[in-house]
Amino acid sequence: MTLPAGLRRTGLRAQRDIGFLAAGVPPHLALVPVWSWAATTARTGNLLLTVCLSVALVLLGTPVVTAVQRARYRALIGVDVPRFTPAAPEEWTWASIARWLAATRPWRKIGYHLLLGPLLALLELLVLAVVAASLAGVVAYGWAWALPSGIRQDWFGYLTQLPVYTAAGLLLLCSLPWTARAVARAETRLALGLLGPSRAQRLQERVDQLAVSRTDLIEAVDAERSRIERDLHDGTQQRLVSLAVNLGLAMATRPDLASDAREVIARAHLEAKEAIAELNDLVRGLHPAVLEDRGLDAALSGLAARTPLPVRLRVNLEGRLAPKVEAVAYFVISEALTNATKHANAMRAEVIVRQVGEVLRVRVTDDGLGGADTAAGTGLTGLAKRVGSLDGVFHVSSPVGGPTTITAELPCAQ
Repeated sequence: MTLPAGLRRTGLRAQRDIGFLAAGVPPHLALVPVWSWAATTARTGNLLLTVCLSVALVLLGTPVVTAVQRARYRALIGVDVPRFTPAAPEEWTWASIARWLAATRPWRKIGYHLLLGPLLALLELLVLAVVAASLAGVVAYGWAWALPSGIRQDWFGYLTQLPVYTAAGLLLLCSLPWTARAVARAETRLALGLLGPSRAQRLQERVDQLAVSRTDLIEAVDAERSRIERDLHDGTQQRLVSLAVNLGLAMATRPDLASDAREVIARAHLEAKEAIAELNDLVRGLHPAVLEDRGLDAALSGLAARTPLPVRLRVNLEGRLAPKVEAVAYFVISEALTNATKHANAMRAEVIVRQVGEVLRVRVTDDGLGGADTAAGTGLTGLAKRVGSLDGVFHVSSPVGGPTTITAELPCAQ
């Protein structure tokens, strides 16, 4: 006889849930002897000694019972009750130890094992009693006929009562999968809420994971940028230089060329040199070598010297910053000066870079036309996102008619 797939799944699920509930009775009652011994001994013995011993036993037994419960949930119903271990303090003092213990919230686990544990064990025992009663009722009609008639009449009275027991057992057996499932779900929610991390702790863990992922992404982007720089410098730029040299040699060594051919070669030679200059500017805009070799101050000095308009530069740094901070600060200043030159028709600009504690403050001011808006989808939006990738603050003040002031604050703690 082949059972329907749905009925077979229901039976397997009920078997799993009942096994899970049966396995939960011992760990739920594991700490009951501790507080029952403490309650009985406190009346006749030393109260202080009893309290200290019971507290010590509870504190030592709670991690063990919690580990057993986590293993039960993982092995029997496939639910992983996550752990939460706060970061260890840098310096172990009584205050730091107290804060570390408070972050772990041990009272939630202790309350679960001491207060809810016995109640959940009682509920599990009731479900197991229902299992025993349903099985006894289902087979009552069969094994009652195996008893002697006198005993059967004494235990069950008239035979008409046996079908009632059997029907009641069948009803209990049919309701058993949903009953066991409901109790297992209730226990799972309580365990996740009390044995696992709280909602605030889960959010903190998620924030930490996102911060690590963002850092890894920034490092991956920097590595890819370095690879592109290297490929442009060692590949494309060298080919363009070789092309320009060959064209120059052709003009210098072939004086008998026709004027039209010489003009074409001269034009190609000029375009090759312009392409080399544009490629140098592109590589320098991605990440200038001086920024990596000598730091932000030297890179900004070179940037100010190359800018077509007068730039007043003031840099006050305590030392070298993190590479990603230097790269973002340089990118912001470079783009701000480019916008002031190309779009704002500015006559002069001022760049102030100052490190205040663990914050790098960047301010670029120009006397251009103004009217810049980050909400308009311009390059300022990219600047804001670039600064935001480091948890920085980006602000633009650009009234119509000018002046335009771009400020950025970047955390620069090592």
